[in-house]
Amino acid sequence: MNNPINRLRGFSRWHARLLGLGAIHALSFSAGPLPHWSLPFVQVFSLAILAFHVFRSTGLQQAAVAGFLFGLSNFGLGLYWLYISMHEYGGMFAPLAATAVLLLAAGLALFIAFACALTRWLSAAHLTLHTDYRRQLLIATTWASAWMLTEWLRGTMFTGFPWMNIGYAHVEGVLAGWAPLTGVYGVAWLAAFAAAAIALLACAKDTENDAKAAIGVGLTILAGLAGIALTHVGWSRPLGEPMIIRLVQGNVPQSEKFDPQLVQQGIATYMKLAALPPKEASGEPDLIVLPETVMPMFQDRIPPATWRQWLDIANARDASLIMGIPLHDAAGGNDRYTNSAIGFDAATPLNELMTGQTAMRYDKQHLVPFGEFVPPGFRWFVDAMSIPLGDFDQGAARQPAFKIDDQMIAPDICYEDVFGEEIILSVRNSEEHGPGASILVNMSNLGWFGDSWALRQHLQISRMRAIETARPMIRATNTGMTAAIGPDGAVRAAIEPMRLGVLDVEVQGMHGQTPYVRLGNLPALVWALLFLLLGFALRKRSA
Repeated sequence: MNNPINRLRGFSRWHARLLGLGAIHALSFSAGPLPHWSLPFVQVFSLAILAFHVFRSTGLQQAAVAGFLFGLSNFGLGLYWLYISMHEYGGMFAPLAATAVLLLAAGLALFIAFACALTRWLSAAHLTLHTDYRRQLLIATTWASAWMLTEWLRGTMFTGFPWMNIGYAHVEGVLAGWAPLTGVYGVAWLAAFAAAAIALLACAKDTENDAKAAIGVGLTILAGLAGIALTHVGWSRPLGEPMIIRLVQGNVPQSEKFDPQLVQQGIATYMKLAALPPKEASGEPDLIVLPETVMPMFQDRIPPATWRQWLDIANARDASLIMGIPLHDAAGGNDRYTNSAIGFDAATPLNELMTGQTAMRYDKQHLVPFGEFVPPGFRWFVDAMSIPLGDFDQGAARQPAFKIDDQMIAPDICYEDVFGEEIILSVRNSEEHGPGASILVNMSNLGWFGDSWALRQHLQISRMRAIETARPMIRATNTGMTAAIGPDGAVRAAIEPMRLGVLDVEVQGMHGQTPYVRLGNLPALVWALLFLLLGFALRKRSA
């Protein structure tokens, strides 16, 4: 009998199924616990099940709820590490920190709910009349376009938070070859199309439409084969001579990094690692890269003797150094504070280091809300935590690369490399700022998040940036993941997280521009908008 209790049980099972599905989807953004090779399959098939629920939903409300539940568990589990930063290191009351993560997950889930509802609305007439293969393709392209555009909105609105874009699950998949053409958003479109095609085939099982529904899966296979072929295209060429770069991971605990009693101890650890002789006489590093805020105080508060020690290390190793450090400018009576990176060698005047006015300087331009600037109305939230260096000024969108030997080095700091459309600016040549980058450098301190998924998720993101730009990406972090990534996105070498060590690696700089570097996200956005406009026009015609 279909009594209220039975309906409630069915309703609860439906909710639980979608929550569980979103949790499985969250596993696809970094290796561990799942192996690398499985990530694209887990992502596509879990999204396909969500698409199946949306296509079989009774209306807009049910489709939106399905998307919201999926997104809530996807982001709630995938971003659990934010709790660690807020509670364990930020000192926020545990229930408030957990609530903050849940509210963020709910806010991000609204984007998925919107994509599901939009697809259901545009495809309503076609979902009940899929006797024509063109209708099947229209539904799949509508789903892919709605999903990709909401990914883009999520990565753009309110300064953007594109973490866990579904494209990042495909760094080692057959779709990765498309990234130099379309960027991560184009890869996300193809992944979402594949999920929709599988869902439509499942919807048409044992009906007269099953053969027609298979065309979408066939196109997905062709896209995968094309992706494999594209990986063999040489988008960039070697520039100059290879250089040996030393990446330093000091593994200074976050609980100690900003402790006034232990700051000097942390700096000494990094000095010792940077000064280590090479394992082979021919392996002397040309460049030593240290993480974000390796010296966690403003440069004008650091004793001259400490700066002289760094110059001595540069002299002893006959190398240039790049380090992350907060800078204070007081020119013209106006104080300006930036989260920055500076480059120097043994010939750099001490006064330049003390004032922060080195010839090679980069100021972080995409700041982290709540961590590096306070959004209007949220001062109370930031005050509930104990976060040092939490209110910085913004750097310019395009800044000169660091010229070291034959190479042009473009630094970015922490989660700036999540924004591919901003990273490509540093790769383009500029009349004002000179040649584009031949090597990308990310400097991070993910010690805020412990030994969590954040470290490995960020590595996946950096790998995507390397593929998009056809540039090597090197990463120097405090606790992980410190790694050297080739222009094909492959991890050539890495230091295990939460360990102290150095990584000396030979890096070949590259030049030449991929289509994505030249055109950015525009082609993918136009492609998706055209399909949505087509869906809207056909919906009006069938109304």
